[in-house]
Parts: sequence; C-alpha cells; structure tokens
Amino acid sequence: MTDLGRPAASPASNPAASPAGGATPAPVGRRAVLRAGALTAGALTTLGATSGVAATSPQVRQAASAGGLVTRRLTLPSGVQSGDVTPRSAVLWARSSGRGRLVAHLRSGRRRRVVRGPWATDASDLTAKIALDGLAPGREWEAELAFEDEHGRRGEAQVARFSTPSMRPAATSFVWTGDTCGQGWGINPDLGGLRGYAAMHATRPDLFVHAGDTVYSDGPIAAEVVEPDGQVWRNLVIPEVTKVAETLAEFRGRHRYNLMDDNVRAFYADTPVVAQWDDHETTNNWWPGEVLTDERYTAERRVDVLAARARRAWQEWQPIADPRAHGRGSGFAEARIYRKVSRGAHLDVFCLDMRTFKDPNTPGLEQERTSVLGREQLDWLVREVRRSTATWKVISADLPIGLVVPDGSAQEGLANRDPGAPLGKEQEIAEVLSAFKRHGVRNTVWITADVHYCAAHHYDPARAGFTDFDPFWEFVAGPIASGTFGPNDLDGTFGPEVVFSKVAGTPGESPRAGNQFFGHAVIDRAGLLTMSLRDQSGAVLFSRDLEPQAATH
Repeated sequence: MTDLGRPAASPASNPAASPAGGATPAPVGRRAVLRAGALTAGALTTLGATSGVAATSPQVRQAASAGGLVTRRLTLPSGVQSGDVTPRSAVLWARSSGRGRLVAHLRSGRRRRVVRGPWATDASDLTAKIALDGLAPGREWEAELAFEDEHGRRGEAQVARFSTPSMRPAATSFVWTGDTCGQGWGINPDLGGLRGYAAMHATRPDLFVHAGDTVYSDGPIAAEVVEPDGQVWRNLVIPEVTKVAETLAEFRGRHRYNLMDDNVRAFYADTPVVAQWDDHETTNNWWPGEVLTDERYTAERRVDVLAARARRAWQEWQPIADPRAHGRGSGFAEARIYRKVSRGAHLDVFCLDMRTFKDPNTPGLEQERTSVLGREQLDWLVREVRRSTATWKVISADLPIGLVVPDGSAQEGLANRDPGAPLGKEQEIAEVLSAFKRHGVRNTVWITADVHYCAAHHYDPARAGFTDFDPFWEFVAGPIASGTFGPNDLDGTFGPEVVFSKVAGTPGESPRAGNQFFGHAVIDRAGLLTMSLRDQSGAVLFSRDLEPQAATH
C-alpha cells in the first residue's frame, strides 16, 4: 500500500531549503501570537543539572574532544519534540543539560522569526516548552531549538519539524501504538535499539499518537535478561530504571531513559506527538485511592502519592498543549490529559483519560454505573464529537472496549465477561455510543493499544446484548517495545467480532522475535480512510478501507 503521509523533511544541512512535497511553505505572519511557558516546581525533590544520562550530539562530542569552549555550552541530551499540532498551533519541547532559556528559530518559507521561551531549571527537570499560536494552516515548519545560558551563549541546536494541517480537504496520515520498554525489555544496542520507532518513522506520518504506557515505571530493567531459548538480551541501563519508581526523580528517569534511544529521538524530531497516559506511567492497573500491597514498593505505597509524582514527570516530558503545562506560577498544576487535537478538514483526534477518574477494579457486575471516564469527561466527549465537522472522528482510548482485561479476580478494563446488558463501567460507554446514534454522528473510529497484540474489531448491535448504537470499528496496536500477551477474550455486550488478530507464540516474548505492532492510518483527499496494522519491520499485516458516511442530522 502506498503511504500518503508527510514527505521526508529537508536536510538539516540546508535549513533554508523548502521541504519537499506536501503543503506549500508560507512565511510566519506578523500577527502570529507566540506564547511561551515552562513547568515550575512544587515541594517535591528534583534532579540537578548534572543528572542527565543521554549522550550529546556527535558534533558536540567532536568539538568537546578538540578542547574548545563548547564543552561548557548547553546541550540537548534528550532531543527535541513538537506536539498537539493543530492548523494554527503547536507546542515545542526540549530538555537542557543545565539551566538555560529555550529559544526557537522558527522557519517557514523565506521568513524567519526568533521566539524566546522560558528558562529550564531543576524545578522542571530542565525541560521547557514553547506554545505557538497563530500559525498558518497547511504549511511545513522547522523550529531550530537551542538553550541560552545566563551569559547569552547559545548551545547545541536541533531541529523539530512539523506540518500544520490544512483546513481544506487534503491527504493526511498518522500512526499509533503503545507500551514502550515494558516487562524488562529496554533499549538493546545490539539489536539497534527500539526498532519499532524506526519502522513508524519510515512511513513519514503527519502525526504520532502514543496511546498510553509511554513508560513502564513499575517494570525494573536489568542489564541482562536470559530469554527462554538461551539468548541474552542486553539492556542499556541507568540507575532510575533498575527498580520500581517511587520518587519524582525515578519517575523522571523513566522518561529520560526512553529518549536515550536514537530511533525515538529521530522520530520525535520529525513527527508531532499526541501523548496519552495509562497505568504503567504510575503502576500496573492502578486506580485513585488504591494502596499497594506490592513489596517492591518500600518507600511509598499510596497510589495517589505515586500518581501525583508520575503525572508531574509525564507532564514535564510530554509536549502537551494545555496551558497549565506551561504555567509560570510557583507550583505544579495538573494539565488535563483528555483533549481534542484538530487535524484539519478530514480528522479530529479525541484523546481519552481512562485512569484519573477510574473507580476501583471489581468484577464489573454492578447494576449501578461505575466510572472509567467520569461525568465531566463523558459529557465533553459527546459534546465535542457532536460539534466536530471533521470527516473522521478518531477516539484514542487507553483501554479497549470489548476485550476482557483481568486484574486477578477483578476486571481492569471495561468488559466483564457478561454478554448481556451493560453493567458497571460498561454503562458509561453505552451512554456515549447511544448519544452518538441519537445525534446522528457518523465516521467514528476507536484506536487503542494496552493488550500487547494487534487486532481489528467490528462492533455491531446485531450481535450485541446492548443494541442502541451504530456499528463501528476498533483497531488495537501494540506493543511497540515490550513483552507480548494475548489474545484476550471478547465480551459480547457491544457485539464485537474479531476480524483480524496477530499474537506472539508465547506470553512475554521479547521484541527480538518481531511481534511488536503499530497502527497506520491514511486519509486521502476524498476522505477514504485506510487503516492498517503493521509489525516491527513495517510489514502490513492487515488493511481495511473505510468509506465516510454522510451525517444524518
């Protein structure tokens, strides 16, 4: 299948060159409003300026070996990113090797503009973000990011590339997956690192949705792991990943670890990110108010305390657009994780947060409604999907709808093995689906990861215990760099059918075997959506064309 995503960006060696193909470059308008901000500190312990582990760029290392003053200049040990890019806005992200002010040299066409952002300090783990507003739609952009120190000396520069989507019908593409560095399978330099990210990068997508488990804070990574066949998996290791994360420094270290991989940094520099969280950013299968019994946690077992630290680290390290993630105040403010990211005439992406408002894990058979979304998020989802004028409304959920996801004798997911009327947490999803039908919403597609295999599910009321909804598709893709599981049992409440699935031969199989998965979506100019599921090499395992339907209201 031909990929219709964003073409390869222009080479860094010729930063003034216009990007090849795609949208037409345009100058930065004089009226563009450019906001900048950084996360600030609360009372929790933070890392110092010398705590970074990732290497600097080859150019900086070469200069350092020559004994120049560049050894004292600031570097970008974790690369650069853009995120939550819409037709008129974007977020830029970088982390410094020491205290410094983030500066972006923004380019589109022949015009240039310098945007001075916030100071990166220990309070934000030396991360900083610049929020850009007033951008022109349908354009290719380059943002050369660097930090300046207190003396105004400019440090290492790297380029983040992104495209603002067009408001007119145009082809677009995205990839999604989840589950990075889980089950003890980390960055293995012998195998080329996190190769799944290179495969996603090769498709040149316009957007990457990380659908949760961006890190595995509860999964220690050892230097060596002996696989069942006797092969030795060798991990790159830093101190923060050798135990379960309990302190803020340890949660931050998990994010820093993933960005030590060359494939991840290269992908993120070229591809805007839309990040979600799930459970492993904190600990396995958690819910608010839980107290852990896991003996590996020796300093803190209250999940609310762990989740607050995990959320802070996640928010510092992700290029999310919520202004609360960029505030200049004196304390940490939680940003809202659920949000809509508009991607032009054909695509709106709705990111859910199925963790923050979750009721305890139970067998899921309650007659009364229990929560996974919460009333505010549920109303937001129905309202914003109804208002969307995009051809396709893609809902990225960090839990699947119809797959049984056990947590001991309880259920971690929505499904409860009872194929009848919705019970427990299923009742929230039933309300959402019914509202979509009642208001004539068409062209919704659900994507997820979570279960560590890939699958295509079709939901139909003709097969269901609950029938007040219109048929829809759900596509499951992951892990991208973790152990393998599945397949999970189906719950018949919403009438799912497994149209396709691919699982590994054994549970917990390492990424060496290649059973790592991501999803790829491309929308052509006319609105045809092609969804495909791919493996670690990029090979297409399954593909389905979906024709858009006209709204009934």
